[in-house]
Amino acid sequence: MKRVLFIDRDGTLIKEPADEQIDSFEKLEFYPKVFQYLSKITNELDFEIVMITNQDGLGTNVYPETNFWPVHNFIIKTFESEGISFKEQFIDRTFAKDNAPTRKPNTGLLTKYFSSNYDLANSFVIGDRLTDIELAKNLGSKGIFINDNTNLGTDEITVKRETLNNVIALESNDWEVIYKFLKTDVRTGSIERNTNETKIKIALNLDGTGKSNINTGLAFFDHMLDQIARHGHLDLEINVIGDLEVDEHHTIEDTAIALGEVFASTLGNKLGIERYGFSLPMDDCLAQVAIDFGGRNWLVWEAEFKREMIGKMPTEMFFHFFKSFTDGAKCNLNIKAEGSNEHHKIEAIFKAFAKAIKMAVKRDVEKMILPSTKGML
Repeated sequence: MKRVLFIDRDGTLIKEPADEQIDSFEKLEFYPKVFQYLSKITNELDFEIVMITNQDGLGTNVYPETNFWPVHNFIIKTFESEGISFKEQFIDRTFAKDNAPTRKPNTGLLTKYFSSNYDLANSFVIGDRLTDIELAKNLGSKGIFINDNTNLGTDEITVKRETLNNVIALESNDWEVIYKFLKTDVRTGSIERNTNETKIKIALNLDGTGKSNINTGLAFFDHMLDQIARHGHLDLEINVIGDLEVDEHHTIEDTAIALGEVFASTLGNKLGIERYGFSLPMDDCLAQVAIDFGGRNWLVWEAEFKREMIGKMPTEMFFHFFKSFTDGAKCNLNIKAEGSNEHHKIEAIFKAFAKAIKMAVKRDVEKMILPSTKGML
């Protein structure tokens, strides 16, 4: 299945003048960095490049074709000279008031893409208007919003934008940023694991901002899992229904297994990741966590706890949590901690664990290579 970049023209590839008509060469100004980075997108990434643009009244007295085509053809030839070819060019000529099925955000011009040949869920619409983002929503795709020329001042537009926030995958007017975003993708994954003992749902965004929504039925366990999200700068949703009437064991163990598995699947091909990664102090404690997402599971654990329980979480389950995580994630973990306060000690371990993950999953967009001499992880 082919992924597509549906790219607007005016305000996205070229600057849009105040009268919104590029009907002369004097008005033509290409967007900064567009040639360099759209060329890299074309040559390095597996997208079909498509132009889709609304040109109000094209072919009428308001906008004669003799004014449009010389400039447009020059634009296309200039991109072609830089190795950038548009597989298709879709131009709608209707006026905004007409609300024609062919006019963005409607999809009348794009019916061929609603087929098994195209992966619309992993395709993008790039444009400078909210109608472009609405088009992305109507296609079942994501939007990249170039906001230079969009007036967001009115209440109506502000409300519309808020309803489209979940469609906007990136907001930037810098083609270098757009290229790096498309090259690395946002790494998200989810898992649902149901047994006779637990029912678990987890959603993970490795490139998040530290948001979490966690409910396992064990408040202290929730608090520790929240550390992974906040200090690892990843977004994490975990919902667990476990047999707590028996004890805490199955809930903690199965959550760790599922969390490890979703990390393994979300990391994908692991291209460009740092792979390794932390030690940190917390009051009287010092915790060291070293991790390797190398494809093999192993745990070294050097931490002792004198209390049987912290909150409603047995301290014997700390080791078991990290062992189960390594099994699911197929990673190495080396954990050491010392200190006198048991709460501080385990919290320091979870925070160091989060920092280790943050370091290890970080990617270098300029060096998207596998960090292994074996050729596979």
